[in-house]
Amino acid sequence: MIKVDNLSFSFPQKELYKNISFTLEEAQHCAFIGTSGSGKSTLIDILMDPERYLFEGKLEIDPTCSIGYVSQFSQVDQTEETTVFEYIGEEFIKIQNEITSICTEMETSLDIEPLLEKYQAALDAFDSMDGDNFESNINKKLNLANLMKLKDLRVSDISGGEFKLIQVMKEMLSSPDLMIMDEPDVFLDFENLNALKNLINSHKGMLLVVTHNRYLLNHCFNKIIHLEDLEIQEFDGRYIEYNFSLLQTKIELQEIAVAEQEEINRYDNIIDNLRAIATINSEASRGRALKARVRFQERLEARRIKAPFVDIKQPNIRFDTDHEMEDTTVVNVRNYRVAFDELLLDNVSFEIKSTDKVAIIGPNGTGKTTLLREIFKNRHDSIEINRDVTAAYLSQVQGEMLTDSNTILDEFIDAGFSTYDEIRSYIANYGFEGEILTQKIGSLSGGEKNLLQLAKVSATKANVLLLDEPTSHLDTYTQIALENAIQDYKGAILMISHDFYSVVNGMDYVLIIEDKTISKMSMQEFRQMIYTSHFNKDYLEMEQKKKSIEMKIELALKDTNFELAKVLVDELEELIKLL
Repeated sequence: MIKVDNLSFSFPQKELYKNISFTLEEAQHCAFIGTSGSGKSTLIDILMDPERYLFEGKLEIDPTCSIGYVSQFSQVDQTEETTVFEYIGEEFIKIQNEITSICTEMETSLDIEPLLEKYQAALDAFDSMDGDNFESNINKKLNLANLMKLKDLRVSDISGGEFKLIQVMKEMLSSPDLMIMDEPDVFLDFENLNALKNLINSHKGMLLVVTHNRYLLNHCFNKIIHLEDLEIQEFDGRYIEYNFSLLQTKIELQEIAVAEQEEINRYDNIIDNLRAIATINSEASRGRALKARVRFQERLEARRIKAPFVDIKQPNIRFDTDHEMEDTTVVNVRNYRVAFDELLLDNVSFEIKSTDKVAIIGPNGTGKTTLLREIFKNRHDSIEINRDVTAAYLSQVQGEMLTDSNTILDEFIDAGFSTYDEIRSYIANYGFEGEILTQKIGSLSGGEKNLLQLAKVSATKANVLLLDEPTSHLDTYTQIALENAIQDYKGAILMISHDFYSVVNGMDYVLIIEDKTISKMSMQEFRQMIYTSHFNKDYLEMEQKKKSIEMKIELALKDTNFELAKVLVDELEELIKLL
């Protein structure tokens, strides 16, 4: 239904695509992935409104193809008085009211012929939307997402995560030929994320979803489109199979690269020898032989395989601290309470030690962000902060810590850096290079903004990090880089996160919100709770085994033991079939 052929597009300061091609067909549930700032949202904008963009190449969209859209930046309208049911069924109710109005008019009109035409047109539109079953279909969607309790609530009274799911349902019920969703998972708690998974998997139409969420990627899609370094790659299959395919290619390329390097080194030695001889013996044949060898060497270097999708450069995230603390309490919360229109948290008590890495887990709208802000501000009677603590804060509301009208350089001058070269050198570690340094913050992608926040947090050298949804908008490669930075950090971390993988890969334990208070839960208990609720009983064991084999493969590649790596890959392939 959609075909992109040799499309190229650029902004004045950045080239995004160069001759990319892909197709989208009926029944495909496609995940659209790629590093932050690679142009995924822009490509969606081009698909939605091609007339607005000056691009090269062909974009063929079936003229009968209807497109539904869910934005990554949608927010609840606090003035919305309609109920959730009325909001989801808005189009159906509108036509239903129109039909009723026409019938009323026909009762008294003397010119009934045009009214009969309008009546039939409205009936046809209602039938095409499966209007007779719209109430039943809405109830099915709400049940599937476990949100039937919201049906009669006003839209203005539900959380942001719940509103995102309501939007997804509304678009799905209009039955578009293609439904596009741009990071629909951002800030969803685990229950709502699971609801989104159910909605995606139940949808019969074609889907294109920008997401970096590893839970959704592993459980929802049968096609991958990967955008990287101006190029695009299509893969028909699951994300786990795509990663396996990349791993196989990585091993093949490394084996070829080692062989090529050996060949290059051999010819380096020959060239050095010919040069030494040429200085003693100036025969023309010697010079010609040297030039021929040098040209051959240059050809060897030029044909080295470059694979932009195999080894993607991760940002070098690193959290250092200038003042490590002894094993002592750094944050002490006693009998904390927070309420707005209703009581959110009550009788909350916990303490964080100087090297603890702790996740706060709980549904949307339960006071987690308010608590983290209060700890950072250190002005609440129930919160005591060790006097030797220096704290850094990352906000899920990016405008709270970054100013859209600033350039990247402005932000780091404000953060205490003194010279252009110092800033340029520092943020190159985070992938910000060249002309992008003078870009306005407002022009950056959500992932780039969060990466900048991480760079600013790192620059503080703080010994306590307060991170509110740090993985939101980050691509999977940056998420892994962040996990590694968290594991290596010598200070304390208190992190709000709904990303299951970041929690289990980086935290020591969790503080879980239940019944308006917080209790401590070990990582083993947390994993068991999640897996019991959402996976079959063998999944945890198989996933742990998969991770163990992948680590062995990485070690084998470091040792250039390609035979062992291939044996392990065969073992991994059999395991993936079971997942």
